[in-house]
Amino acid sequence: MRWHLPLFAVLVSGPSMVPTLRHGDALLVRRGARVRTGDVVVARFRSRPDLLVVKRVVRPERDGWWIEGDNEFVQDDSRSYGVADVIGRAVFRYYPSPGRLR
Repeated sequence: MRWHLPLFAVLVSGPSMVPTLRHGDALLVRRGARVRTGDVVVARFRSRPDLLVVKRVVRPERDGWWIEGDNEFVQDDSRSYGVADVIGRAVFRYYPSPGRLR
């Protein structure tokens, strides 16, 4: 039996969400939370199910979501991998500078 707690933690790796998030930021994520355009989420691309990513929701797309990073120079997002399935919405950064995400 697998436990699926409503909240889980993730660590940001890489520069794709700069300036909003930086490498090493620690986030609290709400699993199954309502997702809207503009939210920062944790997701998996359908074409790369082994890859867990932190990105921003751009729009709904074919029963999934089109997601992109905030860093315009890094395109390891839906522009490269297509539609993603959202696992949860990032609600809080708890390290290194605590605060709500926008």
